[in-house]
Amino acid sequence: MTDLPTTATSPDTLRDAFGRVRSEVGKAVVGQEGAVSGMIVGLLAQGHVLLEGVPGVAKTLMVRSLAAAMALDTKRIQFTPDLMPGDVTGSLVYDASTGTFPFREGPVFTNVLLADEVNRTPPKTQSALLEAMEERQVSVDGTPKPLPDPFFVAATMNPIEFEGTYTLPEAQLDRFLMKLTLEIPPRDVEWQVLRRHADGFVPRDVRSAGITPVVGVDEVRAGQRAVRAVGARDDVLAYVVDLARATRAAPSVRVGVSPRGATALLAAAKAWAWLTGYDAVTPDHVQAMLLPVWRHRLRVAADAELEGVGADGVLQQVLEQVRVPI
Repeated sequence: MTDLPTTATSPDTLRDAFGRVRSEVGKAVVGQEGAVSGMIVGLLAQGHVLLEGVPGVAKTLMVRSLAAAMALDTKRIQFTPDLMPGDVTGSLVYDASTGTFPFREGPVFTNVLLADEVNRTPPKTQSALLEAMEERQVSVDGTPKPLPDPFFVAATMNPIEFEGTYTLPEAQLDRFLMKLTLEIPPRDVEWQVLRRHADGFVPRDVRSAGITPVVGVDEVRAGQRAVRAVGARDDVLAYVVDLARATRAAPSVRVGVSPRGATALLAAAKAWAWLTGYDAVTPDHVQAMLLPVWRHRLRVAADAELEGVGADGVLQQVLEQVRVPI
């Protein structure tokens, strides 16, 4: 593993290091700066991220590049209809030489787990992953086995193929801190992608893009502690509550944001505040994080969906209607 710089002790130095993570990922991934920032926010807020986009928009490459820039161990699971819970968490395997059943760790025992096409596996296997995400441990024969720290899941979903998929229910979607959407890049960005491939870039080898680790496990943990220490005034907390209650009262919404969704928004806003150099959350940080944190927690009414109303549109209206504290 490449040697890392000495663990940063200054808050500004530590924050700058995470800024360099974005630059390193940008060596391999072009045109997805917002999604990269969202993943860093999710990691620092100790949450997990759902990535949605059509095939070929660099979802897998982005996760692998992020792990490489942070010198974190990473594994990938390709979810399929025949995947079993033990294929994710691990299982007891008989050892003929000793006559015992030692536990063989599954791919969930890593720092950064890429759960590819998580909606292609049955609910039982989905639940095994989501339980590990929530509890940060796996129970084996009644004995808890803690997962590595940090532990971060980036799960991908394909928004255009529904045949052979198992939709994640609302309660499971709510376990993800954020849902990030990756769009087809504009023409100039797509040209840059082809230019890099023409120059010899190999997506399966992120090191070929020149990515070097700029933070490690100690820095990630220090960043998470710094985010937890970010403050929030009472009026900003009241603003988050008012926003959540406004989603429940919106006429086009069947199910609004729960109190857990409000705490998730606060956690993401604290991470974004820290990354942008603030020691307390402002309304701007709340507004910046509202769409990615809440878009998968709303259930728009069927008649509104038929009229083309989506979660993002509802949330934009809520932002316009709720008074912002000064």
